[in-house]
Amino acid sequence: MPALSEYTNVYGIALAHLERLGFQVWHDKQADLFCAERDGWDFMAESPVGLLGLVKLWELAQPEAWSEYWWRTVEPVDHSRLPEAPPRPYTPVIRRGPRG
Repeated sequence: MPALSEYTNVYGIALAHLERLGFQVWHDKQADLFCAERDGWDFMAESPVGLLGLVKLWELAQPEAWSEYWWRTVEPVDHSRLPEAPPRPYTPVIRRGPRG
């Protein structure tokens, strides 16, 4: 079991963090998408966790103005070429116990 995974019990926390960051958030029922907006920058995703991820990409890119592909600030990783297992061994935090 991972330390955290995307599931509906995380949705409320993701939305609360977006609001704490100053975004207005809503669910577009017609499109069935979660939405957030701040200072004219608007984002849509299939889940609140995905929405928070898009906002993080915006925060990392720090665009001053909209331009096509503004989020491409680093060379993309081809997700189809990811390894099927972790490249380095690790001990999951959940197995380390409360003190690490």
